[in-house]
Amino acid sequence: MRILVTGGAGFIGSHLSEVLASMNYEVTILDNLSTSSKLFVNRSIKNIKFKKGDIRDQSIVNKLTKSADIVFHLAAAVGVDNILTNPLESISTNFVGSEIVLKAALKFDKRIIIASTSEIYGKNSKQPLNENDDRVIGTPQRIRWTYSDSKALEEAIAYTLFSKNNLRVTTVRLFNTVGPRQSGRYGMVIPRFVNSALINEPLKIFGNGQQTRVFCHVVDTVKALVTLAQMDNTIGEVFNVGGKGEISILQLANLIISMANSNSKIEFISYKDAYPEGFEDMERRIPDISKIKSYINWEPELNLNRIILDILNFNLK
Repeated sequence: MRILVTGGAGFIGSHLSEVLASMNYEVTILDNLSTSSKLFVNRSIKNIKFKKGDIRDQSIVNKLTKSADIVFHLAAAVGVDNILTNPLESISTNFVGSEIVLKAALKFDKRIIIASTSEIYGKNSKQPLNENDDRVIGTPQRIRWTYSDSKALEEAIAYTLFSKNNLRVTTVRLFNTVGPRQSGRYGMVIPRFVNSALINEPLKIFGNGQQTRVFCHVVDTVKALVTLAQMDNTIGEVFNVGGKGEISILQLANLIISMANSNSKIEFISYKDAYPEGFEDMERRIPDISKIKSYINWEPELNLNRIILDILNFNLK
């Protein structure tokens, strides 16, 4: 079995690629290394090949897709900071690039799994969120929502190609996947807090810290992706993939300080001072994962303490 992983040198993609290679699949990674690192890819694994390239390059995408049996499409512009700083490039990558990948999968009749995002739901206050819930999105001038919009268009293309042309696609909406290798450079909260705690610097909370999230270990996310790809009953469907255990950002900061045995203090920073113009936050974002459990009997096994411990140990190496 030959697997193409777009974005395979990234945080989630590198973990996925290594798991697939351990299953004796031939894995090809396509990545432009814009927000990832070739260092993430274990070069000692013989059945992983790396190709530097952009998903907006139709010739490369077509060539690699034609040679694959399954495509995992994870390449995307991610991170709130990145979206706010480079909105046009982010929109192009997430929309134009995804359209090229999806059409290549259709052209060569390949099974494809696409990684979407909980950002799809925007600031919908109904919690927990299930796959049929409405999108509630702010004004276009709030630039952070361009990520949600571009991924929504990606999902719309995928569904259209499935319903009209029988594309064998499954869409996965990821809720705050975290774990070793994740960078805090683009605003991801747990690695940012861990990095500060390990050097006894203040943990900076944006807003009042009462906003809540649920986190999922990358190991559990990868298990979901691999299992969904193996099941035909998931074709044409959309699934939330997320963890359990709602926690406020303030509680999260205190937990990380405790687990790291850190002397760090907590600082509160206003959104205005933390982000460029165009940012807007949501108070809660909690996944309903009952659908994926009913289809493939998946649910997360690793809790938040295990997530933090694994990131701490990784960063201490």
